[in-house]
Amino acid sequence: MRLTTKGRYAVTAMLDLALHSTQGPISLADISGRQDISLSYLEQLFAKLRKRELVKSVRGPGGGYRLTREGDNISVAEVVDAVNESVDATLCRGDNDCQHGHECLTHHLWSDLSHQIHDFLSKISLGDLVRRNEVRTVAKRQSDDVHRMSQGQKEGLIKIEAAL
Repeated sequence: MRLTTKGRYAVTAMLDLALHSTQGPISLADISGRQDISLSYLEQLFAKLRKRELVKSVRGPGGGYRLTREGDNISVAEVVDAVNESVDATLCRGDNDCQHGHECLTHHLWSDLSHQIHDFLSKISLGDLVRRNEVRTVAKRQSDDVHRMSQGQKEGLIKIEAAL
């Protein structure tokens, strides 16, 4: 049983947005740089998140995305559900046809586990995650890394210009 990349990336991107929400609209390029998720993949995810009204876009200079609600009011399960992912531990994806067109012996066990996981994720908000010290520590390191990389690129350009 696993949460797919789509669900993981959606949660990661939404958490990044929640962590940086005080800075105004956040561009997908900024999220992409901090989280190492391709920009085109983020665009697909955010189209789904926007459709489910979890984010709104802000156009123009300084534009980007904002959460439509406070992080405390957006559960991790909502984010996973918004990108059409399910946390399903059954082999049959809930279709009750795991064994030759019929449910298998352990179908209800795995189905119950899937419901427990969804309930667990429903009880965790983006705000809960933002308040976790380990999340804030990782977010600071990511921001510092991106800042150092952009400084290195600027220094490289200055050296190239000086050589010309």
